[in-house]
Amino acid sequence: MSPSGLTVLTRLEGSGRHPGQRFDRPARRPRWRLPGGGRMWMAAWVLVLIWSVGSWLAEDGPVVNTRGWPMFAEFFAAALTPDLSPDFLARIGEATLTTLSIAILGTLLAVAGGLVVGVLISETWWAAGSRPRGRPSSHRAGRTARRAGWLVTRLGLALPRGIHEAVWALLLLSVLGRDPLVGVLAIAIPFGAITAKVYAEIIDESARGPFEALRASGARRGTALLYAVAPIALPDLASYAFYRFECAVRSAVILGMVGAGGLGFELILSFSGSRHGEVWTLIFTLVLLGAVVDRWGSGLRRAGGRRWRTGGTVLVTAVLAIAALVHLGPDLSRVFSARTAGLLAGLVDGLLPPALPDGGWPRLLEDALETLQMSLVAGSIAGLAAVGVAFVAARSRGADVSHARRLAGVAARWLLLFTRSLPPPVWALLALFLFLPGPLPGALALAAYNFGILGRLCAEVVENLDRRPHDHLIAAGAPPLSAFAYGIVPPAGGRFLSYGLYRWEVAMRETVVVGVVGAGGLGRLLEDQRVGFDYGGMTGTILALVVLSALVDLISSAVRRTLR
Repeated sequence: MSPSGLTVLTRLEGSGRHPGQRFDRPARRPRWRLPGGGRMWMAAWVLVLIWSVGSWLAEDGPVVNTRGWPMFAEFFAAALTPDLSPDFLARIGEATLTTLSIAILGTLLAVAGGLVVGVLISETWWAAGSRPRGRPSSHRAGRTARRAGWLVTRLGLALPRGIHEAVWALLLLSVLGRDPLVGVLAIAIPFGAITAKVYAEIIDESARGPFEALRASGARRGTALLYAVAPIALPDLASYAFYRFECAVRSAVILGMVGAGGLGFELILSFSGSRHGEVWTLIFTLVLLGAVVDRWGSGLRRAGGRRWRTGGTVLVTAVLAIAALVHLGPDLSRVFSARTAGLLAGLVDGLLPPALPDGGWPRLLEDALETLQMSLVAGSIAGLAAVGVAFVAARSRGADVSHARRLAGVAARWLLLFTRSLPPPVWALLALFLFLPGPLPGALALAAYNFGILGRLCAEVVENLDRRPHDHLIAAGAPPLSAFAYGIVPPAGGRFLSYGLYRWEVAMRETVVVGVVGAGGLGRLLEDQRVGFDYGGMTGTILALVVLSALVDLISSAVRRTLR
């Protein structure tokens, strides 16, 4: 069974390998083990985890919100009586169309821009041209210039890629107001930068021999890419594009909660009015929407590139894009108007130069440390829980699987779908029923959301494992527990760790969206600065988030190199 597109993605973003590579080949180190450096990282992780949670619990004042527990129970009791009134269902239908329209148009812009920019920042594009002629010194100068050009284009994407789409939405709202284009552009900008980086790596990992042969024969770079690289890279490019759409649907809900409209906006309204029946209707809608999107994506990936399925998907995508444009009805002239240009100039003038928050460096560093702790605790809880559920959620093979085992698998998969269908701000609002505002509810909210995503990824790893070592141990008379420990855990452990590190990097960026609703960290500071129109302070906080994201990326890369 070949890995799904989502598994391909996380191997790419989480381990540095590219979708153009074959993943059914055995790794260089088939047995997963912790070398000395790995044990050092493990000890550091445990110590930092204990210190983080201990420091939160040791703070002055209560942590648990005892007055909120009855409201929490009341909220979950309302799940049995969702609001199914015709008027509210009509509002949900309209909001669902808005959310899907924002996701569709944002993804299309991101993929289109990512494809163009991805080509331009790929090493293949900046590689040497046809067979060198002339003096060697000119050849060295040309190579240096091409390398410098490649480096500059790659670094240019670091800032838009490192800023969460919710931050882009907050900035765009101050320029465009409550316009549907806010959500579309807030998705297109960071997703486009991420897609460009991934597409460049897919292009670079495609077969270079035919490309270099065409270049040596005098073909232009564009022609060589079109005929030598595009046919090989196209399946992986399309698979990643659909994964971006799945992410965009979840992001569109988050953007709605900060003012972009759609299901997220309806969620905030219902939460604010304590209309729990409406909230549960919206939650069930999100779960159903997530199930439909997952099903469509899985069907497309299982098609394996069959033309009839791919052609049908292209046609459906075109129809959906037209329908999204008609539904949103964006006024493009507003984007290029003199008023928008003036507001944008005023925003840029306010954002620059960056400034420190009230309290100076101590406040910024304290919130940055809190943000790093939130992401680490969230990733740890999500990873440990996901590994435990993954073996139950994985679809079992063979006809000898018991009925109880199948029911447990279905229940586990629906649990994972439920937790990843609710965006992190919703989980943060629920956690604030139980705990007072601070880093702990933020970490628990991120843990719940990432548990759903990590559980799905880890379940796919279990489904794609080679079961022959396990079966041979069973046939040799080994106890089931020993066969599991020696035949399943070693090949799965490294992949689980890689995915956990990948989600830690993502959780670092997502601390912004839970902080906006009061869960602590730099996200809460950013929201306070936005409300106070402290745009210079917002720039300083955003730069701190970018630096933290880069730090987490460096730590993750170091851990992977140690275990490689």
